[in-house]
Amino acid sequence: MSRGYLIDTHCWLWWNAAPERLSPEAREIVADPSNEIMLSAASAWEIAIKHALGKLRLPEAPATYVESRLLLNRMTGLPIHLRHALHAGELPPHHRDPFDRMIIAQARVEALTVITADEVFRRYEVDLIWSG
Repeated sequence: MSRGYLIDTHCWLWWNAAPERLSPEAREIVADPSNEIMLSAASAWEIAIKHALGKLRLPEAPATYVESRLLLNRMTGLPIHLRHALHAGELPPHHRDPFDRMIIAQARVEALTVITADEVFRRYEVDLIWSG
């Protein structure tokens, strides 16, 4: 049975550069073609910003890298809709990172399980696959 997962930014980067950093469970889920793995537009935005600031090195420009890796890995981009943005604003302030707040909101609104190694995600009512 296919399930939907939203992969956190750092886990997506690990999957593409150092998959051994992911937990065995997370690697199995991401590798299973019957699962739908999504990357939030917030993650693409975060990657582009960090790359522009020199905080993230990539083998090519973010626009090329993100698109090509999504295609290569049979992953889907998840756009940010108004309902996601509004829900993110209603979340308790456990997490201050706006990108992570958006990922949590999207997972909750779309009933997706988040693949993450971010401890703060545990403080929200969201299904998680732990990848730390």
